[in-house]
Amino acid sequence: MPLLTQNKRIDRVTSTSEFFSRHSHLKENAKEFRSKAPVTFDTKCLLYVQQREFAATTPADNSVSVIGSGDATTCHLVVLRHTGSGATCLAHCDGSSTWTEVPQLVNAVTSLSNPTKEGRLELHLVGGFDDDSHTSHKLSLNILAAFQKQKEEIHLETCCITDMNDVLTDGVHRPIVYGIGVNVKTGELFPASFPQRGPAEDLRSARTFTGGQMAEVYDSSKEQIKIGPCRWTPNKDIAFWLSQEDNTILQFLSTSPYAEPPHFVQHIKSTIRFLLDHPNADSHFPGGQPQHFQRTAQGAWERVTPQ
Repeated sequence: MPLLTQNKRIDRVTSTSEFFSRHSHLKENAKEFRSKAPVTFDTKCLLYVQQREFAATTPADNSVSVIGSGDATTCHLVVLRHTGSGATCLAHCDGSSTWTEVPQLVNAVTSLSNPTKEGRLELHLVGGFDDDSHTSHKLSLNILAAFQKQKEEIHLETCCITDMNDVLTDGVHRPIVYGIGVNVKTGELFPASFPQRGPAEDLRSARTFTGGQMAEVYDSSKEQIKIGPCRWTPNKDIAFWLSQEDNTILQFLSTSPYAEPPHFVQHIKSTIRFLLDHPNADSHFPGGQPQHFQRTAQGAWERVTPQ
């Protein structure tokens, strides 16, 4: 089935500028969305999704009210929601495997929507900017093309990507919106920032840093975050980066060195230190089992042993 907007089929997209000129209502919606002030969230109601992760749940979830993700520069944040069941999925996509990731997101929502028959799948895309290497542009086109290939009918409602998420400041292009949240009870989407990105932030970042693929990090049936298991190869050579200047790290370890948030370098260094301190991932997953985290009465995520 086609990707639709205003109940009309979206034709093959060859450039984002052409796309927005063809669908002016999406351009206006993007302007309205990016003009909203970011909401800052604490962890008491939040399920945070890191790069190359996705999570899905329903309005019946007692542990999660908002799914969110931030720190997206060339990356795109993808929200897919079924209007009948309210099942909602958020993914942080970096282009590593778009064509295999999109079917995972569709399946995550449709599997939570059965046997609901009424309603439709609605898609929201936010992220990217007018970067020099056109990484954002390529990812925008690939994500749109991948959703066009799905058998389900999907309605594009928000498209604040690349051209429409770009601002020029002191001669440097940057994203306007770096992070979003989606209210899983109402479906409301909004710009957001997140002072905390846990639980197990370093472990999850290490998985991505060492080449881990897109992973689902939430089990809505148990209302638990589920991390791993994952593996990486010991690599003492990465210690090299800890002695480098911030600008060197930005130039070589970022797809958008002039647009990263202020904490990017510290985040990279923290991830590298974690990998050096834990050269083998097996100790984090006894018996090859994932780490599970459950919401406490105080609202924090606490590691638990599965029953």
